[in-house]
Amino acid sequence: MLTPERHRIILELLEKKEVVKLQELVEATFSSESTIRRDLSQLEENKQLKRVHGGASLLKQKSEELSITEKATKNLAEKESIAKHAASLIRDGDCIFLDAGTTTYQMISHIKANDIKVVTNGLTHLEALFDRNIETYLTGGYIKQKTKALIGRGALEGLQSYQFDKSFIGVNGIHPNYGFTTPDPEEAAVKNLAIHLGQRVYVLADHSKFHDVTFAKVANLEDAIVITNESDPEILEAFTDKLTIEVVTTS
Repeated sequence: MLTPERHRIILELLEKKEVVKLQELVEATFSSESTIRRDLSQLEENKQLKRVHGGASLLKQKSEELSITEKATKNLAEKESIAKHAASLIRDGDCIFLDAGTTTYQMISHIKANDIKVVTNGLTHLEALFDRNIETYLTGGYIKQKTKALIGRGALEGLQSYQFDKSFIGVNGIHPNYGFTTPDPEEAAVKNLAIHLGQRVYVLADHSKFHDVTFAKVANLEDAIVITNESDPEILEAFTDKLTIEVVTTS
């Protein structure tokens, strides 16, 4: 089968199923795994799909963003492991920024350090932080309904009052060429400022975020360490020498 025909079949299957496993593509095209892997790499370079562990997925719309409720139900075990590892990095007396998001929220129950100060723009974090008797500061700003994040001028002005030992950030996409991205430019601005105010910066991202690109750039890859469950060498290969990654296993 000629390459254009294989590519057509791959893209048609993705349109129907959104996520297709490598073995399905091998069977549908009567090709070898190595041939399909090359096809997927080429199609990804052409921005026609996204490679994922064991196959490929349809590219998302650049402005697509799930609500906090929808995000909370996805990849729960992976997020829990990432959050637990991230929380273990907090030391007694640290001043930290905790970004709005479901994975950063899960960090709170795992924090063991004492006498820490938390600044956050995540409204959903407040009750959990209060329950742990953690000294908490809210940035201020405009409340974004979909993610319950505080954004806008007020959030930026509030953040500028602080410096952080560690900043923990959530993103929607991690791409070797486009860096860290998120759908909303105003939320991207808050994340970017929190990154530059942090002495040490961690992006918390499960495997689904790799090779995704959304509308607004947050920062360059070298601006943060990524904590993730993604360990597939084929997925991470493009990030070699561009990104520092700490891989955690799902417990």
